[in-house]
Amino acid sequence: MRRWWTAVAVGAGAAVALAGCGTPAGVDGNLVDDWRAMAAPTQFAPVAGACHTTVQDIGYLSGYNPVDCGTTHRVETLHVGTLTGAPAERSTRPAAGSAGVRAARAECDREVNKAVGGEWRAGRLSLAVVFPSTKGWDGGARWFRCDLSEVESVDDPSVVARSGSLKGALTDKAPLAHRCFNPKIVKNDVKEMSPTPCTSKHRAEFVGVFRGPDVPFEQIDANRLRIHKGCQALTASYVKVPNNSDMQYRAGTIFYHPFRTDWRDGNRGVQCFLWVDRNLTRSLKGAGAKGLPVQ
Repeated sequence: MRRWWTAVAVGAGAAVALAGCGTPAGVDGNLVDDWRAMAAPTQFAPVAGACHTTVQDIGYLSGYNPVDCGTTHRVETLHVGTLTGAPAERSTRPAAGSAGVRAARAECDREVNKAVGGEWRAGRLSLAVVFPSTKGWDGGARWFRCDLSEVESVDDPSVVARSGSLKGALTDKAPLAHRCFNPKIVKNDVKEMSPTPCTSKHRAEFVGVFRGPDVPFEQIDANRLRIHKGCQALTASYVKVPNNSDMQYRAGTIFYHPFRTDWRDGNRGVQCFLWVDRNLTRSLKGAGAKGLPVQ
């Protein structure tokens, strides 16, 4: 994840030598009481709404060079939050998988969903949570940044250079939203998901995001049936058919779980797709039993 650096201001004192036995007119001899009080040093904090040309794993202050979101960039900060409670009282910044990281990610999920107008995992988007660096944390910084980027595809998480804000990116026709796909399947393993218009021939369609079980990443395979059933339930709701034993005869599921690092930090959002062994030429959203019959 990305980090930050903070500068600390330091004041310097000065000595004044007075000639003669007395003090000049207007000077009372007290070198302190006539000085204006020095302002307390302020802690650096990033701002929401700023865009950046580079993706930072560690965010140093020297690398904080926001640009106008109307120009080419790769990252947009959609929310800046503050850690509180026990995580904020620690002497070291939050470690991967810690309560502090999970709390920040949960807040980022909520706020970014509000900003884009829907579940951010339902589109070609990637969310990163940025904390202060060790020096910034030692200097008192307790903020975290919620950075969103556009990515190439559901298979390729490479960040895309873009212009324009991602606010409202999943509203209206939402060009970044996941819709219909043609999966390349080899021996029951999905090798690739090629997006295609829902009016063209396809065999898979995005149906929603299932919250996966709170288990270690290594136990995902042992929970595949549990995740499959969660995606089946989303399929039933999406198509408007009963979620009963007939679902296994209506459609299969394809799902993408988060990467190991994201899973460790609390991301449990599993992307779910319905899959059928025949060509479709329309979206099955709300199609009912006629659109997704028992086979």
